[in-house]
Amino acid sequence: MVLKDVQESRAYSAKDRERFLDEPAKRKGRTEFARDRARIIHSFALRRLAAKTQVEVPWASDFPRTRLSHSLECAQVGRELGAALGADPDLMESACLAHDLGHPPFGHNGEEALAKIAESVGGFEGNAQSFRLLTRIEAKTVDSDGLSVGLNLTRATLDAATKYPWSALENSRKFGVYEDDQEIFNWVREDAPIGKTCIEAQIMDWSDDVAYSVHDLEDALVTGQIDIAQLRDDLSHLFLVATQDYLPDMTEIEAEAALDALMNLSCWPREFDRSHRHLARLKDLTSQLVGRFALAAERETREHFGDGDLVRYSANLLVPRAQRVEVALLKSMAGHYIIRAEKSQERYATQQKVIIDLVQAVREQAPESLESFFLQEWNRATSEREKMRVVIDQIASLTDVGAYALHEQFSMSKK
Repeated sequence: MVLKDVQESRAYSAKDRERFLDEPAKRKGRTEFARDRARIIHSFALRRLAAKTQVEVPWASDFPRTRLSHSLECAQVGRELGAALGADPDLMESACLAHDLGHPPFGHNGEEALAKIAESVGGFEGNAQSFRLLTRIEAKTVDSDGLSVGLNLTRATLDAATKYPWSALENSRKFGVYEDDQEIFNWVREDAPIGKTCIEAQIMDWSDDVAYSVHDLEDALVTGQIDIAQLRDDLSHLFLVATQDYLPDMTEIEAEAALDALMNLSCWPREFDRSHRHLARLKDLTSQLVGRFALAAERETREHFGDGDLVRYSANLLVPRAQRVEVALLKSMAGHYIIRAEKSQERYATQQKVIIDLVQAVREQAPESLESFFLQEWNRATSEREKMRVVIDQIASLTDVGAYALHEQFSMSKK
């Protein structure tokens, strides 16, 4: 098969396509951003997302999404929305596929547990962990000293995957880089406006919001955790969750208008009995909602910034207020009926204990308890702070199933 040269997008500069370590393509036929996409698709970290929780425990039944299926859906939304605005489709898909790679076992619950444990060593944040995976932990490229530089993605792809372009010093709760990953982070952010995300990262973020707000509702309806007829009666509870967790400045009038707008859609289900007919109608709902939210952002952005390729720092993604409120309200449904549900709290407590126990056991039994890659990092560590970061990296890389299995293994060894 003869592979032809491909044309790189003229909207991106040679600097955008640079890699931290120069790594010429082995063959023709792919752009630099297509190479990035392939590296992420074949990564260990992406594969592990198949056994990590999205919202509902994925193996409780066959239907709920995992972090992997969510990431694939986010990537589909981001690829199409990005392309409509002139962003490179492969770059957009790469950023969306990478956005959740750093999530530890048990989703945000596991993230909270690790954040508490890591307070004295620089904190833990899923987005910063994603950056660390892409630039250090994931095995693909090493420098002349044998040190991993992760997947060695292009500057523009790494920047597009960066939701919070600052360290914990600027915001200790939400940040995008740990102190010891600052060198490559600074390289990624060369000439970028301080604290500002590129439009590709904004598209990735909105695609994430759209994908999980819509699909978490679908999962909850199919698994019987949301009664569609109960939503209006529960609006005060949904409003409380929405303002506390998703959109603090939402007003009650906006929440009521958003629910009306959603329920007045022709595709909105009036009832749901899990029949084939109702499942098909539900799928139509998810499709139309994704289109509604993506098209609203595309139109608003184009209206303000005009035609042409909107890339890097040439524009911002603009989302109409009404659609931001609708998405926040949809998120609050999973938040109220699943995440904050009383029956979920016992499971969350157990999961946090598993994380705490694992960190303690791996630290106490290190280096014997460390996997080969993390053992290499442990041997390079020169302080207790660095050693604890290695332990946290190993725990964060586990799947939900792997965390439970390792916890059981440590528990059995004590008997």
